[in-house]
Amino acid sequence: MPPDATRTKQRILEAARDEFAGFGLAGARIDRIAEKAEVNKRSIYAHFGLKEELFDLVVSRTLAAMTDAVRFTEDDLAGYAVRLFDYLGSEPSTLRLSTWANLERPTATPSEHHTYQTKVAALVPRFEKRATDILAMTVGLVTSWASSSPALLATAESDGSWADERRETLLSAVAALEREFDITA
Repeated sequence: MPPDATRTKQRILEAARDEFAGFGLAGARIDRIAEKAEVNKRSIYAHFGLKEELFDLVVSRTLAAMTDAVRFTEDDLAGYAVRLFDYLGSEPSTLRLSTWANLERPTATPSEHHTYQTKVAALVPRFEKRATDILAMTVGLVTSWASSSPALLATAESDGSWADERRETLLSAVAALEREFDITA
């Protein structure tokens, strides 16, 4: 009986996610992915094509999983921001992969474009032409701590409740955006 290609592909995707999250597209090595997935390099190329194609697939699947896990509600953007903050805190490789994709891939994948286009369209009734700006600012606030310099992070006092405090600050900031720019309010 031939080996199960489904399980092999899953091992490759898991190893690729770890590799790309750690090193990005340019720094990732197919030989390390092959070693971790316990396959030969030829198997990776046969299943997924070039390294760039594998990277795009991993990023796309990762962002799709995040979209499925984090419910978007156009009438409660602050709640969405907190859910996204919590998800990224529990799945830090998602933000790392997204950051690498932003740095190393000049265009979005069709699935990424569709995801954002859908969210912006849902926000248009509330924010009209500012819908994209509001979503970008919301995502920026969600990821602000992760993208801050270590020097800035060192100025934050931490008594162990930092996640709760940051969550509350995020909730207030996005709620303020909503109040300021919601034309239906």
